[in-house]
Amino acid sequence: MSEKKLFAIFGNPVSHSRSPLMHNCVFKNLNYPASYIRVHLEDGTKLRETFLSLGLSGANITVPHKEEAYKACDEIRGFANSVGVVNTIVNENGKLIGYNTDADGFMFSIKEFGDIKTALILGAGGTAKALASRFVQDNIDVTVLNRSASRLDSFKKTVSTCSTWDKYETKKYDLVVNTTSAGLKDDDLPAPQEIINDILDNTSFVADAIYGKLTPFLQLAKDKNITFKDGADMLLGQGVLANELFTCKKLKVKDIKEHMSYSFNI
Repeated sequence: MSEKKLFAIFGNPVSHSRSPLMHNCVFKNLNYPASYIRVHLEDGTKLRETFLSLGLSGANITVPHKEEAYKACDEIRGFANSVGVVNTIVNENGKLIGYNTDADGFMFSIKEFGDIKTALILGAGGTAKALASRFVQDNIDVTVLNRSASRLDSFKKTVSTCSTWDKYETKKYDLVVNTTSAGLKDDDLPAPQEIINDILDNTSFVADAIYGKLTPFLQLAKDKNITFKDGADMLLGQGVLANELFTCKKLKVKDIKEHMSYSFNI
């Protein structure tokens, strides 16, 4: 029998993560010799040494360590190269190979919204970088709105408009996405309420990267009768792609998706 592999998710916080349930459901039902755990990591610079000390075969990385994960890798492949953000790491004979499955997972999740031409991204972290780059590839006009100006510098070559809260101007968007952690552990909004109200009054669709709860941001969208969704479908999409990488494409994508989808009902 094959040696059992160990995978993990790194984050801070990480106790809420559904990733272990999702991946373990696939491993168990498809008889793949592996298990998946959570690792609460406060210092992102310790990611590489923690990964290696645990003897991991692979890992997912969530907030706020996706940019540190990029630095921790020996080699970067695919879309992660263009954004400098990694959410999936695979151990290939001691070399850490970094990938990004966030953006494709998100595009999978918003297919039902139809043809999106303009988008506003709230936040300027790793997820925002991945989505902004992916949106631009699909010829979507992107604006990034963030509290501070310093984190916007890396977006200026990619997107059409960057703005801080104090420079916010009203504009219509097809889609608004919250990539911040506001509402994950608290009742915060991703920007001051007057700005959020104005944004929601000028958009058609709303998405939040946070899953498993109706955040205050999504509650406001619901109150205004705006079509919205949380991050569950994005989580599923990126999870299927990550699992395919973890298992070296030995499992069929349709089987991974079937069992991973089932895990959301457990």
